[in-house]
Amino acid sequence: MDAMETRQGRWVVHAERSLYDNPWVRLGKADITTPSGSRFEHHTVTLPSAAVIAILDQGEEHVLMSYRHRFVPDVWGWELPGGLLDPEESPEQTAVREALEETGHRVGSVEHVATFEPMIGTVRSPHHVFVGHEAELVADPTEFDEGVYEWVPLLKVRSLMGEGKVQSSGTLVALLHLLVS
Repeated sequence: MDAMETRQGRWVVHAERSLYDNPWVRLGKADITTPSGSRFEHHTVTLPSAAVIAILDQGEEHVLMSYRHRFVPDVWGWELPGGLLDPEESPEQTAVREALEETGHRVGSVEHVATFEPMIGTVRSPHHVFVGHEAELVADPTEFDEGVYEWVPLLKVRSLMGEGKVQSSGTLVALLHLLVS
C-alpha cells in the first residue's frame, strides 16, 4: 500500500450476496464499512469485461468506425469495433477477433493503451483499450448488426466528440488517446 492509500483508508467489504445473476449482468449487495467507520449495504453491479480497438489506416490518418444505433439509451453514435471477452481469450485476443468479425480487417500489430472502469464506484466492468496498426482487409465482416464501418479522418474526430456523436466510453478513451499521441 502506498502513502496515499494509507492516508485515505480502504472501504472494507465484509460480505457480498447475489440478488440476480446471468451471463450479462450480476446485481449484488455488499456489506461495507467506509474509511470513516460508517457501515451499510451498497448495491453492486458486475458486467462482463470488454475490449475495444481503434484501427488505424496505413497512413495513420484515419480510424475505422461505424455509425450505429444503441437501443438501450436510444442514441445514434460513432463507435469502434469491440465486444465482450470470451472466457478463454485475453483482452488483446478479443480486440483482434472483434476487429476481424466486425470489419473484416486483420491488424498487424496491437498496442494496449489503457484499462479502465467506465462507471467506477457503481459498476465492475474492466474495459481494455487497444490501437491496431498495419490493418489489412482480409475478409467480409461476419457480424451484421454492428453498423457500417468507414474510415473517419482523425482530423474530424474532435468535432464528432464535441457534437456528442461519440458516446461509447471505450471509443472515447481510445480516440482521446489517439488525439494526444
